[in-house]
Amino acid sequence: MKRDMPSEGTGDTVGSSPVESGLRAQHPRRDGARASPVGHDLVRPFILAWHFLTAIPISRRHHDVTAEELAASMAWYSTVGLMIGGVLALIDQGLRWWVAPEVVNVLLIVLLALLTRGLHQDGLADTVDGLAGGRMVDDRLRIMRDPSIGALGATGLFLSLLLRYAGLLALPQPWRLPALLCMPAVGRWAMVCVAWGSPSARRDGGLASAFLMNLSWHHVLLCSLVLVVALSAALGAVSSLVTMGLGVALILLVRQGCRAWFGGVTGDLLGATNELIEILFLLFVPVLVMTR
Repeated sequence: MKRDMPSEGTGDTVGSSPVESGLRAQHPRRDGARASPVGHDLVRPFILAWHFLTAIPISRRHHDVTAEELAASMAWYSTVGLMIGGVLALIDQGLRWWVAPEVVNVLLIVLLALLTRGLHQDGLADTVDGLAGGRMVDDRLRIMRDPSIGALGATGLFLSLLLRYAGLLALPQPWRLPALLCMPAVGRWAMVCVAWGSPSARRDGGLASAFLMNLSWHHVLLCSLVLVVALSAALGAVSSLVTMGLGVALILLVRQGCRAWFGGVTGDLLGATNELIEILFLLFVPVLVMTR
């Protein structure tokens, strides 16, 4: 089933579907509770981000979600991405002594899809179908809402998995752990940056509108600072600056493409952004090593 919210960034908050959680976000709190203390205000968006980005529930107490909280949760996307990367790095370190590198790479790709419910891959396939099958903006958006995946969408998804595998295989061993750790954070940071200031491509607003309308530069700044610190610690200050610079350039291109080809942003486009940036990051790491 298609989701018109940021793929993986729009998951469930209490074990329900992303769409159901998004619908709840359109309504105010039913219990009339007052604003929570600052600590709770920080923890709640993190829990929302964790539930949106992973398939692992950590709380069942957060049922009613406001649009502002959905937007605030995006400030934690790079943090949750680092935690996902930590799981990948840990599994990689545990398996590499027992399993061939090629098999480990496949298992990491499968694990990532399981952890995130494969929503980004779904967004990528839908985006490719929309671009390939529609001449006008409305045609592309209509195709992207079709629950079936076309031949070109399936081909694009296959090629993305192949490129991800090749990128993992080409990683220099000393840089493998830092790359695995930072890869999910880079992709999710890119989603936040593309969403910031972008209009919704859907005339009815779509479920992603809660994120797009309330996302502020404060959220983007926090998400970016976490990523800069992580990249600096993992790759070094110079490599971190180069990576961020290239990332910003790619994000600007993606934003322009979303506006030109789709009239704005949808959840599928954000999911495709994550896949694109993650794969390019993996492919870029060996080049970065050679230029040091």
